[in-house]
Amino acid sequence: MDKLTLILFGIGGIVLLVIFLIIFNFFSTWLKAFLAKSKVSFTNLVAMRLRGVPTILIVDARITAGKAGIELSTDQLESHYLAEGNLSQTVRAIIAAQKANINLEWEQACAIDLATKGTSKSVIEAVQTSINPKVIDCVIEGRDTIDGVAKDGIQVKVRAKVTVRSNLERYVGSAQEETVIARVGESIVSTIGSSENYKVVLENPNSITESVLRRGLDVGTAFEILSIDIADVDLGENRGAQLRAEQAESDKVVAQAQAEIRRAAAVALEQEMQANVQEMQAKLVEAQSKVPMAIAEAFREGNIGIMDYYRMKNIQADTDMRDSISRDDSQDPSEKL
Repeated sequence: MDKLTLILFGIGGIVLLVIFLIIFNFFSTWLKAFLAKSKVSFTNLVAMRLRGVPTILIVDARITAGKAGIELSTDQLESHYLAEGNLSQTVRAIIAAQKANINLEWEQACAIDLATKGTSKSVIEAVQTSINPKVIDCVIEGRDTIDGVAKDGIQVKVRAKVTVRSNLERYVGSAQEETVIARVGESIVSTIGSSENYKVVLENPNSITESVLRRGLDVGTAFEILSIDIADVDLGENRGAQLRAEQAESDKVVAQAQAEIRRAAAVALEQEMQANVQEMQAKLVEAQSKVPMAIAEAFREGNIGIMDYYRMKNIQADTDMRDSISRDDSQDPSEKL
């Protein structure tokens, strides 16, 4: 009995020691939760420690939510922490939504927080933008203006601002600010391009915003477009005149190329004709060289006599003289001098 009693006392002492250590380690945390009316049992505290969850963070988050009238269990808080969510921001976001009478469930807030992880956005920013609309400057590719060209070829530069409000119901999985800016820029360019001339845009800039707003550009995005405001409208370059000048220069180059082709063809034809003339002259010289031979042959055969030959020479000399006289008469008098 003495040994059994000692064993029982030993086991009881160990149990008491364990209970004492648990109370010693978690008493301050338990007491904080108890006094804040957000009770957490010692069992939950031990289980959180074994799961590697910071008990103080969970308890502080539960107290913060409880003071705002939001009841969150430790399991909900642990689950979001283990999913690598930002617990403090998520609790602050759901409190801000409640104060602004925005219906935001805990699961939805956790989903938004996890969706914005690794980006410049956060769940608290999404809620704040839902409460207070945000103004976005339409800056595309580093340019602070959106440039469009009217039908008359005049470039119009527009500075636009978009007022948006977060739509928490479709925030997860929807397009962000970049898509809204791109859609607004595209619509403004399209509206300017459909204007008959730049004067229409300058006289009534609101026509741009009215046309853009009717297109429902916020579909599929995380925002609701409240308004599109034209801050400034400036005139740019005369793109139509530039294009016409470039087209005229291009036509000029094409015409010059075609003229050069025709000139080259004419030169080639001229060279060909000169070659033909040279060939004909060579044939003429060849034919003339056969005349003395034919006369000699006629003398040998007795077809012509010596007097016939002299008469032919006289006629030839007379012909040459007349040709010489006719050339002198047709010459310019100034050249004779």
